[in-house]
Amino acid sequence: MIKFGPSGNCESFYAEGYTHTEEAAAFVKNRGLDCFEYSFGRGVRMSEDKAISIGEAFQNAGVEISVHAPYFINFANPDDEMAAKSYGYVLDSAKMVKLMGGRRIVFHPAAQGKATREEAVALTEERLKILRDYIYLNDLQDLIFCPETMGKLAQIGTVEEIVRFCKIDPVFTPCVDFGHINAREQGSLKTVEDYRSRLQYMIDELGFERMQNFHVHFSKIMYSAKGEIKHLTFEDSVYGPEFEPLAVALKELKLQPYIVSESAGTQAEDAKYMKNAYFAL
Repeated sequence: MIKFGPSGNCESFYAEGYTHTEEAAAFVKNRGLDCFEYSFGRGVRMSEDKAISIGEAFQNAGVEISVHAPYFINFANPDDEMAAKSYGYVLDSAKMVKLMGGRRIVFHPAAQGKATREEAVALTEERLKILRDYIYLNDLQDLIFCPETMGKLAQIGTVEEIVRFCKIDPVFTPCVDFGHINAREQGSLKTVEDYRSRLQYMIDELGFERMQNFHVHFSKIMYSAKGEIKHLTFEDSVYGPEFEPLAVALKELKLQPYIVSESAGTQAEDAKYMKNAYFAL
């Protein structure tokens, strides 16, 4: 089943007096939403007891939970010691989501740095093969690891690069951030065909089974010539992209992803907007 939900707690969550992530489970459920993404963006600093407590709350509410691994992961770092930390960030995030009863871990693959594009991509690919080995060694292969399409030109994470990484092993499934793609490609996502062509490419390369329940991030994003600047809300009418053409493409291709709203402060409201728009078709 297709799922819609917010990334983290939105402004209205705090405005209504809530403070704890456990409370987000009922908050999300009461808005008619289906999932929630917890961010370890600044590091995996959570006790096992807290992870279990969050997991119980979400299980009781019938809301699926995923996590976003720390933002500073960089599998193209030329320093092997620094790259080794990236394995730890992903694996620590995976162990926490397992305690929470979730299955999905989203992570940023890499930054290009001073290397050529191909050098950075090839190094990232080799390091992700090592990550795959760690995943199996830690018996985490029942989870879904989602390298994300990225919004800045200096980041590794075009659609083609993410597909290349996901071909390494079935433990990898794309996190397709359509706001990032649109920002990176200077407003490329406008029509149903714009979305459908990219989705069909991923289906052709990775197979329908893996893509059927792939991971989605969606928000409108301000961009410049270098790509992403900042996340916006659905109130924006300048930058886009719009969700409705994606909804049509998903239905046509019979895809039922896990869709996370990353709007700036209105995540739950914009997730609900997307769910309503999808089911109105």
